[in-house]
Amino acid sequence: MRVAGIMSGTSLDGIDVAIVDIEETAAQDTPAWKVVSFYTRPLEPAERTQIHDAIVHGDAPALCRLHASLGEWFAQAVLDACAAAGIDVGSVHLVGSHGQTIWHEPPTPQERGATLQLGDPATIAERTGIAVVSDFRTRDVAAGGEGAPLVPWVDRVLFALPGRARVLLNIGGIGNLTRVPPQGSSEPLIAFDTGPGNALMNSAVETLSNGAQHYDVEGERAARGRVDETVLAELLAHPFFSRVPPKSTGREMFGQPFIDELLRKHPHLRGDGDALLATLNTLTARTIADAVHRWVPAGATELVATGGGARNPVLMKQLRELLAPMTVSTGDVLGVDPDAKEAVAFAVLAWAHMTGRPGNEPAATGARGPRILGSYTPGKTGA
Repeated sequence: MRVAGIMSGTSLDGIDVAIVDIEETAAQDTPAWKVVSFYTRPLEPAERTQIHDAIVHGDAPALCRLHASLGEWFAQAVLDACAAAGIDVGSVHLVGSHGQTIWHEPPTPQERGATLQLGDPATIAERTGIAVVSDFRTRDVAAGGEGAPLVPWVDRVLFALPGRARVLLNIGGIGNLTRVPPQGSSEPLIAFDTGPGNALMNSAVETLSNGAQHYDVEGERAARGRVDETVLAELLAHPFFSRVPPKSTGREMFGQPFIDELLRKHPHLRGDGDALLATLNTLTARTIADAVHRWVPAGATELVATGGGARNPVLMKQLRELLAPMTVSTGDVLGVDPDAKEAVAFAVLAWAHMTGRPGNEPAATGARGPRILGSYTPGKTGA
């Protein structure tokens, strides 16, 4: 089965498409797989603004229009990915579309969770002619879970090693990690969101530059800045960081409103943007390292980082220092582009839907049990 996985994450930097060949093997939940191509369609400034405005203060008309627009952008990204790789669109059997997360509310003791990902699957199917599996998170949420993280099941299926555990960390807009037990082990899988990944740093750069820049290139400003220890201590006291997993979060908690409030309380940081970025960079590194030390059992000697944050040398240097003697490397060791891993994951989750396999990890999400994830939209041929 050839599947195009689409991921548009909380960093709002682009639409990733991984085209993956997946084949059944004798091992029931261990398919053979190969990434045929990986492509990123950067978001135009007007598109980023449309998504950002819908997240921060969207009304019904704005959300409705964004749902349709995202469907068009996702479809075009698949077509462009095929064209760039010289792949016949007709050879792609399925699209797995995560959608763009607009709002995510984890469950509380008083109320079930709710999650909203937009990106019209009917539009993707209509423009590409390919069947689509989408809306992966809602079934887990309906079953009492957090709806996130959903990558852990794929992490176990694709990246478990014989004889040793490893920690897989994705640093997108939000950070999330998975402790993958050794292959064939009965040890439980542990996975959860750690807190902000790139989201706060990116929002800060956009604010400081009045929208002219979207991220701190190579972490250069953070490297120049001096951490404001008083502000850092205040940020580390945020209640999310001490919550016991399972737990998930998003831009609703760690996004532009967070930066606006931070600068309101500490206006001196607006005049010292390097210090602001150094502090936020350290916040991301500290909360990831603290999460590993606090909730990941001993035994894993390797952490593999993927996502945009894995390309931030300042952040990676801090992680290596905070997690020593654990080895910290990037996703290249997995045999996949570090930026492609989540798009690959949603290709595999779409394959799981079509083959009747549950794609959630109840131990990670808190759901009442394993569930087949996603909703199916036929392609033009009805296949």
